[in-house]
Amino acid sequence: MHSMHSMHSMHFLRTMAGGALAMAMLVTTVACGSGQSASSTGATAASTKAASATSLADFGSMDDLVKAAESEGSLNVIALPHDWADYGEVIQAFKKKYPKIKVAEQNANASSKEEIDAAKTNKGTASAPDVFDVGLAVASTNTSYFAPYKVKAWDSIPAAQKESSGLYYADYTGIMSIGWNKDKYGEINSIDDLMNSKFAGTVALNGKPAEAGAAFNGFLLANQLSGGTINNLKPGLDFFKKLKTAGNLTQIDVTDGTIDSGQTGVVFDWTYNQASYKKELKAKGVNWEYKTFPKAEVVSYYNQAVNKNAPHPAAARLWEEYLYTAQAQNLWLKGGASPVLLAAMKKAGTVDKATLATATTVSGTPVTYTNADSTRITSWLQNNWDATIGD
Repeated sequence: MHSMHSMHSMHFLRTMAGGALAMAMLVTTVACGSGQSASSTGATAASTKAASATSLADFGSMDDLVKAAESEGSLNVIALPHDWADYGEVIQAFKKKYPKIKVAEQNANASSKEEIDAAKTNKGTASAPDVFDVGLAVASTNTSYFAPYKVKAWDSIPAAQKESSGLYYADYTGIMSIGWNKDKYGEINSIDDLMNSKFAGTVALNGKPAEAGAAFNGFLLANQLSGGTINNLKPGLDFFKKLKTAGNLTQIDVTDGTIDSGQTGVVFDWTYNQASYKKELKAKGVNWEYKTFPKAEVVSYYNQAVNKNAPHPAAARLWEEYLYTAQAQNLWLKGGASPVLLAAMKKAGTVDKATLATATTVSGTPVTYTNADSTRITSWLQNNWDATIGD
């Protein structure tokens, strides 16, 4: 996904506040003016109503929302690789539950920034993304693209993990980790080991730190291990500059293909992605190892948001309702992620206990940061990464 959600990236664009309304009016005008039947005009009116719905109550009941979504018949998702937190099974389960809704999957390897770019580029068309799954840095700086919507499970999402009006809310997190081909490179005990010439041209972040969530957090992991903090970022930049000078840093986009081929032999990425690489490579006889570091367990939730100009506004909201069911949250857990409703599910007895037993969990005090930190760090990276490291 996120380049992989590289993965999930960041943004600073704004749209006119009247965009959604103007768009709805335009759609209605077109429908009436082209001699279409009253029923299609009615569907447009229903979509206009769906586009302003801020919770299930605005539809009436879950059955009413399902009916509205089925009348739209489609859902556009973006940046959801099937092996990212088990999104493949999540999508399949949604299709099985709602067979009348066709799911169009767009640009699985898009970064968070590219998700917002797609909404901007395709605004007003049937192919714009309906929903987003973005890193915090992108979510917090792009609220002008989002429609507020509070899912039924809203009260179970911890206050710190949601924007209070429902513009975006956390879905799952991993722990930032370093993964590598153990057969080829042996042990990696510290970040300084990566300066060894045996790692020539093979150490990668998953995307660019100012654009992709996984890369942003990979940078923070390196920064912590290099003696930096959320408020002192220079040690991390110095580390990557040194790594590049040594000839070990590669800036190609990380994909399953680059990992399979060995082009990226060491990758900073989320534990749930590492688990996926490990599983896939094991089938090919390769031992992929990954580790977290107790003093640098960087965690950051990705976030769900509804596109305020979603071409399928009811389906977009149905998708969000589905993602916050125990079924979908357990699939994320199965995929190696820690879902936001985990505490509530433990309490309610709806968590998959077998999966939970083998889950990678935080062992030290996690390194976390606020929206304000995220915006500040993103700005700092924009000003310093390219200038120091280059494209």
